[in-house]
Amino acid sequence: MISDWHLWSTLTPDTLHDFLRLRSDIFVVEQNCAYSDMDGVDPQCEHLCIRGAEQQLLAYLRLVPPGLKAPQPAIGRLVVAQSARKSGLGRAAMLEGILRCTERYPGQDIFLSGQQHLEAFYASLGFVTFTEPYLEDGIQHVNMLRKA
Repeated sequence: MISDWHLWSTLTPDTLHDFLRLRSDIFVVEQNCAYSDMDGVDPQCEHLCIRGAEQQLLAYLRLVPPGLKAPQPAIGRLVVAQSARKSGLGRAAMLEGILRCTERYPGQDIFLSGQQHLEAFYASLGFVTFTEPYLEDGIQHVNMLRKA
């Protein structure tokens, strides 16, 4: 596996295409959720891409700076390709995201708006739910925080 962080200014067209397609394949098509994935936040984010031996994108997440989605830095858009599910890549991506957050924003909590069915997964990484479930784009979500 190869994992790389990308700033918007350093993204190649192929990398941008790969992660937008993976996000669309999972969040729009697989989850049958018609919503606008491109929310205008991507240009301010750092993007983690984890690729397999054949350079196929297997997992992705974005690190959102403080003040854009929440007062804290946030991890969002975690996605794992169907072919790589149950491989531990979701956990590996989250651990890299948490590490990057703590390096970039030392001493700050980390915010996460996650799908409710993944609440236990995020809790196993130290995130604590602080809202009641709410409907976002037809899917139940909860807001969670990981203390610094």
